[in-house]
Amino acid sequence: MAEKSVHEAVEAAGDPKHAARATRSAGRKMRSLLLDAASPLFRERGLSGTAITDIAAAADAFPSQITYYFRTKEALFVECACRDLLYLARETEQAALQARTPRDYTHALAQTVTASDSVAFFAEALTLTRRRQDLAPLVERTIERLHGEGARAYASQVARHGWRSLRAPDESSRRFWAVAIGVILEGYAMGRSPEALSAEMLRVLGEQAKSTDTARLRLVDDASHSNEEG
Repeated sequence: MAEKSVHEAVEAAGDPKHAARATRSAGRKMRSLLLDAASPLFRERGLSGTAITDIAAAADAFPSQITYYFRTKEALFVECACRDLLYLARETEQAALQARTPRDYTHALAQTVTASDSVAFFAEALTLTRRRQDLAPLVERTIERLHGEGARAYASQVARHGWRSLRAPDESSRRFWAVAIGVILEGYAMGRSPEALSAEMLRVLGEQAKSTDTARLRLVDDASHSNEEG
């Protein structure tokens, strides 16, 4: 009888752990909705041209929810820019997966990264953190993740195809993104097209790796194996 009463009391009050999980899940969902709504507004209007009320309206939320989850509009701006850059990095690596040669790989990376304004958006966040050092840790974590994931993706491609890399994977990744940020910022200031930006990136980057005889033999072997299966 006593056990039943305790059980009924717990059911009436609800499971605290379940409630905490539900609250965290709802919080993550709301943060994501606010980021999704804010990003295109920031890209189109900039930081000063975007009001918190505009973001709240686009997300079907209250302005107080923005300050609750992000504290300030500047913090939301930086988080949007960081998230968008990591999305671009993932998209860039996916676009290069089918490349068979080092040259094609670099071309795919350059074309994808220059077709987006995410790098320029992130550069605005970098400028903002110079005056708001409280926002710098998020940028630092984003850059570390960008380089780490880029190095792993590049090393995977080199190993997969048997290429001979001219630099260590970490150096190649850091060099690629440093060139991308520099070329894209300069190009945006001069009104250059994505095609011109891509060409300039390729010129500055130069050769990243070389195909080896092992790589060519592997491709021939793959083709022969496919023909045999067919």
